[in-house]
Amino acid sequence: MAYRIVCISHATGSGGDEVGRLVAHRLGFLYVDDEIVARAASEGGVDPAEIADEERRKSLVVRMLEGMARSGDAWALAGSRSPSAGEELSSDAIRALIRETILQTAARGEVVIVAHGASYAVSRAHEALRVLVTASPETRATRIADLKSLDRAAAVREVKDSDAARRDYLRRFYDIAQESPTHYDVVVNTDALSVDQAARLVAQAGST
Repeated sequence: MAYRIVCISHATGSGGDEVGRLVAHRLGFLYVDDEIVARAASEGGVDPAEIADEERRKSLVVRMLEGMARSGDAWALAGSRSPSAGEELSSDAIRALIRETILQTAARGEVVIVAHGASYAVSRAHEALRVLVTASPETRATRIADLKSLDRAAAVREVKDSDAARRDYLRRFYDIAQESPTHYDVVVNTDALSVDQAARLVAQAGST
C-alpha cells in the first residue's frame, strides 16, 4: 500500500531531520517538524491564549498548514498578527501546538512529520508509515561535535541529555515507559547507511 503519511522519529545526531526532508522531496509531500511549528508560532507572534484554547488552536493550525501548502514556504503562517512586546510562548504551549499540528497534518495527508512523538500521536487508522532513524551514541556525538564545534565531552553530554529528554517526553505525553524498535514499521541505522540511502529506503517503503 502507498502511505499518505510518513512519521519519522529520530535520536539527536542521527540525521533524522535530513532524512525527513529528502523523503518529503522524493514523495512530493509537505514537510513539517518541531522547529517549523515553533518558528512559525514565534515569527507569527501567536497569542499564547490562542494555543491554550483547544478550538482556537485547531483553527490556528489549519491556517498554518494552508499557508505552508499555498506558498511552499515552511515558515508561512496565514492570518497571523504582529507579536506583542515581551510576549513569549511557553514550552507547554509549543508542545500543545506541535501535537495539534501532528494530528491536523495527519488528517490532511501527503505529509512527512519529523517529531519525537509523531509515531505515537498518529493512529494506525491514518495509514501512516512509522519510521525510527537512529545511530550509535558514539556516532551521534561525533556528528554533534562537528556540527556545533563542541569538544568531545560536551558533545557526549548533549547526546545523553537529549536522549534523557526524549525518554521523559515519551513517558509524560504518550505513557511510553520504554521505546522499542517494534513500535515502528521501519528502523534505519545511519551508522551503516548514509542519509541519502536511508531516505531512499524510507521513500520506497512509503510509496510501495
